[in-house]
Amino acid sequence: MLMEFVETLETVIWSVMLGGMLTIGTLAVADVFVNRTMASWRGLLFMAVTGTSCVLLSGLPQDLHPDLPLIPVLILKSSLGPLSGAMVLMYLKQWLGVAADDRYVYYAIHWGSNVLLASALIVAMLCVVLGFAHSPEIFILAAALNGLAVMLATFTSVRAAQLGDQMGRTMAYGCFFLAISLAGLLNHQLTPEGGNPYTWALTSFSTVVFFMIMVMLAINRNRQIRELQRLSHIALGVDPVTGLPRGSVLLSKIDDAFWRSSRLGASSIVICLHIRNLYELSEAVGPSVDLQIQAAMAARIRRAVGFRCVVGLYHPRCFVVVLTAIKQPRVITKMTERLREIMCEPLDVLGNNDSVHRFTPWFNVGATTVNEPNTQPAQVIDEAERIALASEPNPPESANSDAPTRL
Repeated sequence: MLMEFVETLETVIWSVMLGGMLTIGTLAVADVFVNRTMASWRGLLFMAVTGTSCVLLSGLPQDLHPDLPLIPVLILKSSLGPLSGAMVLMYLKQWLGVAADDRYVYYAIHWGSNVLLASALIVAMLCVVLGFAHSPEIFILAAALNGLAVMLATFTSVRAAQLGDQMGRTMAYGCFFLAISLAGLLNHQLTPEGGNPYTWALTSFSTVVFFMIMVMLAINRNRQIRELQRLSHIALGVDPVTGLPRGSVLLSKIDDAFWRSSRLGASSIVICLHIRNLYELSEAVGPSVDLQIQAAMAARIRRAVGFRCVVGLYHPRCFVVVLTAIKQPRVITKMTERLREIMCEPLDVLGNNDSVHRFTPWFNVGATTVNEPNTQPAQVIDEAERIALASEPNPPESANSDAPTRL
């Protein structure tokens, strides 16, 4: 009687875990139907693959349907874990945005995801060759690969948090729950008779929390990216504001960035972008045009540098970007080229009487390197702006149009 009760309780616990995952999965499905973006589909695919792996490792499908074929189930149980780890690393590359600036993160994501993908294929082939008789050895190998995936994801998240991305800190918490979940599920698979309701409940809870964190992070970061894309093209009929820090708040954030880079033993790069023709259309079109241009330029800069860098408005013509933890000089050239490419694109602004005017930015770019944590931010910004004004401006491809178009 007691044994039957324990088996029933185990089934209930894993069923509750499945129900929680399906409930969270509806958020990913809703995000796909509402936004219809590739990022939303990627999040749903990750949820489906990783969720299937967790449910199979719990043993719930086999408990409910004992006649399931052994070898296909073994292949899915052992290979979906490393495959999910590779997907986590590839998605972190897109969500965190630090792989292009930090070589350690790049190596962890690039080589780690490739190794895990190859390992998933190798494990699947071992299942076919060795069969169900060697399933303990195969699961031990799969457990080692899953542990490698968790360590790489945790390292990437912690490194991103150190470099200033707030999403990295939350993702590190998610990796903590992922480690508990995988440890519990794999231990349950290797020693099905050695578990107890407490470990099953902890494993189930950690799995649901991990999926909740991942889905919410994906939805929030995708929403931020969509908002930046919307602002970068100027929504007509809206009087947008940049939302960037300035004045003492900006100087404080830059000072914190200098200190963070010094703690990591690296340099900071301060880039100033000076828009020369900000007020060119104001007299003919209206005084609100410069605000629209500032909002568009702020969104474009944020898209170019990512979410972890400090971006501020020193004065109406001058935007400031601070890159932290820079150890390779090529990052400066790469970032300035990215900024030039994305900022020189023309944009439409809304003028008087609902007329639309084409504006092509004309700007200078200047950069300076900071190695000391006690450097005064204002002096560094002034120096970067002086370098920008002394440099050759980026000429507009075509003259700004004064001929309005009636909406």
